[in-house]
Amino acid sequence: MYLVREPTKARRGGAAGSAACPSLRLYLTEPARGLADLAALPLAAPWLAAAPRGDGHGVLVLPGLLASDGSTLPLRRFLRLLGYDVRGWDLGRNRGPSEAVLSGMPLALAAHADRTGGPVSVVGWSLGGIYARELAREQPEQVRQVITLGSPFALADPRQTRVEGVYLRRSHLHVTDSRLPTREQVAMPIGVPSTAVYSRHDGIVSWQNCIEAETTIHQNVEVRCSHLGFGVDPATLWLIADRLAAPADVRRTFRPPRLLRPLYPGRQ
Repeated sequence: MYLVREPTKARRGGAAGSAACPSLRLYLTEPARGLADLAALPLAAPWLAAAPRGDGHGVLVLPGLLASDGSTLPLRRFLRLLGYDVRGWDLGRNRGPSEAVLSGMPLALAAHADRTGGPVSVVGWSLGGIYARELAREQPEQVRQVITLGSPFALADPRQTRVEGVYLRRSHLHVTDSRLPTREQVAMPIGVPSTAVYSRHDGIVSWQNCIEAETTIHQNVEVRCSHLGFGVDPATLWLIADRLAAPADVRRTFRPPRLLRPLYPGRQ
């Protein structure tokens, strides 16, 4: 679940004592909790209909590891209802940093920015969020802001995720290590506004690796969903709508409406 060079045996061996995966309980209940997040969506429809609306600029949505545009369909439909010009990545299933992905994403970003007449916001789920940050690092003039959903861009050790094996089994599809950034490079801040959405209930990646130090252009916001639920969790959808609605030249702290504050730990 990372866009980085594969760790050497020496590096992996040296960090064994500090690695911490999400608990087995959280991991095993991910599917059920993801379905519960989806089931809550119709119940939340009335207040989601009142979510903030912005200027209708372009939005590019990137899926997580082994997922495709089908996984982001509810999120994209929601943003389209709010008036945004939304597109998926159109690159099939996300099997990691393949040649098709690394060459296709910049083209998708450039095409969407050109078609919509300005920088686009990029929303990335899990591995898709790491892609989004790297796109913003390489093409900052085309990216208005980045929103990551449970993306472990600060991952220090791959064993802090439950999907290291899934990723490595597909490494033969990936480009050579020399073309990938190091973990240290991936963890570096990006130069465009960004919001890192994370959950302490994430059963796939350690939430501590999904955040970074807050600055004038970056903030972290906690929600309570599962990792599989980020794309359908009502609180996360409202948060994304709020972030997208901010004018391009305005940096504002996320402040949910009073009635919704219980959905965001620490925002009471």
